[in-house]
Amino acid sequence: MSRFSADGALARVLSFTVRLWLRLRGLIVVILALVLASTAADITIPVITGRLVAAVADGATPWGIFATLLGLGIVSIGAKILSYFCIIDLTVPTMRTAEAEAFAHIQRLPADWHANAFAGSTVRKITRGAWALDDLGDVLLLALLPSVLILLGTIGTLTAFRWEVGLVAFIGATLFLGLSLALTLFWVAPAARLANAQDSRVSGALADAITSNAVVRAHAGEAREDIRLGRVLDKWAHRTRRTWRRGTWSGLAQDISIWGLRAAVLGGALLSYTRGLADAGEIAFVVSALGMLDGYLRQIGNHVRALQKAVNDAEELVELMAAVPEQDIARHPAQALPARAAALAFEHVNYGYVGAPSPLFTDLHVSIPAGQKVGLVGRSGSGKTTFVKLIQRIHEVSGGAITLDGVDIARVPLAQLRRQIALVPQEPILFHRSLADNIAYARPDATQTDIHKAAQQAGAADFITRLPKGYGTEVGERGVKLSGGERQRVAIARAFLSDAPVLVMDEATSSLDSEAEERVAEAAERLMEGRTTLVIAHRLATVERMDRILVFDQGRIVEDGTPAALMARKNGLYRALRQRQTLVA
Repeated sequence: MSRFSADGALARVLSFTVRLWLRLRGLIVVILALVLASTAADITIPVITGRLVAAVADGATPWGIFATLLGLGIVSIGAKILSYFCIIDLTVPTMRTAEAEAFAHIQRLPADWHANAFAGSTVRKITRGAWALDDLGDVLLLALLPSVLILLGTIGTLTAFRWEVGLVAFIGATLFLGLSLALTLFWVAPAARLANAQDSRVSGALADAITSNAVVRAHAGEAREDIRLGRVLDKWAHRTRRTWRRGTWSGLAQDISIWGLRAAVLGGALLSYTRGLADAGEIAFVVSALGMLDGYLRQIGNHVRALQKAVNDAEELVELMAAVPEQDIARHPAQALPARAAALAFEHVNYGYVGAPSPLFTDLHVSIPAGQKVGLVGRSGSGKTTFVKLIQRIHEVSGGAITLDGVDIARVPLAQLRRQIALVPQEPILFHRSLADNIAYARPDATQTDIHKAAQQAGAADFITRLPKGYGTEVGERGVKLSGGERQRVAIARAFLSDAPVLVMDEATSSLDSEAEERVAEAAERLMEGRTTLVIAHRLATVERMDRILVFDQGRIVEDGTPAALMARKNGLYRALRQRQTLVA
């Protein structure tokens, strides 16, 4: 259970909402003024109604009072309509801001957060939270506030009629509101919170299976995925049914309490009438006021339930916004990198994953001169990938420092640091956008000429120009419309366009056929020229032409040298790994 699932959800959500509203504080003032005007008119209507009945009973002329009644109705309706238009102008920008800021915030959360989050669940939390802001505006400003004001005003007018009747109305209304809040916050809300959490899991499960559909079909797993989703939906149905039933029982309890209040107030008024302490006009006023009191109490009960639902819906969005983003500058003062900084050094670096029994790197010390091509090899889990992630500051070192041309990268703004590093991953990730957009992602200000040149350098221009829409061709989600080799060449074109002085390649040819591998390898060779290059090697034959090889084993660099020198070591780890792959091949 999230730490945000405990007490204080209402305060956190309201604080989050008010901070957004205060950006449009002038509009808030206008809405409150209109609500007060409409409420004042509604509170006055029962009093004027009583005077109208008394005038008719006494044979007096009723038309002036009637005109006043109509005028109050016009004020009430006009102010309400204007407040509705104003709430639109408040809610739409607020929702837009919330979604935009949530997206921006999530983009900057650490890699560990994204590794543990379902994309579908995250999207659901954001959209549900944004729509909850719409409900919160309607409930708090247009429903709950005027209802409470009218309730207090009506009780005041009843007290002016007979203090005993007003006291009964006040006590009954207080008990009703206490019952509504208690049932909603402590009985319905916890169940609704669990139902929302399961609703997010449904979205996550759907997105997970749909985005992995190729694997599902390849393994005839459709029935298994149906069953798996069915279990998630069963739990959702159970939690949602429980929440709705609790809401129904809560509504029944509120209805019973309203009837008790109605009987007490009307009975007290009739008792006064039978004793000659009230006339027909005063009884008409009480009946009118009681009808208003009854209606607004019932509305307040509904508004409290709606408020609880909106708070529950917004809770996960507020939780997302509280997650701690990547630390842009870990150490102060901030420092800029020299142009084309490319000399790397790990200076006594310590690093360990959270929850791991021991650190992965302890006092790691290694230097890589600018322009050197280095292969990173070793068994799975030996630290190769973590080594390059530390350079990108996807993870932060716990001790020591990593430098580029002598500058501690922890002092460099993340955007500047990552522009210095081009990445060609083993499995390139492409956006469902055009090929031109995907290549230009490395440099948004690139011209079409720049994009075409990068594609030419990467060996991608030939297949792109053969497509019906050429560089305007959309590639599908994660690039599914392209072959593996084509995706790799697009990723290499992106790296060419970035023109970063440091290049990281994660065995870009390991999953390709021989023909595609040859084309990608040729493009990769061109890309490496003049750059400090780190190649994570799974197939050791791909690093035979590197200037240097670092051999990792359990977080330590156990061998460091040229490929020839390492192969000459009779009992060396690199030689053993290379010979084993040769035998398997």
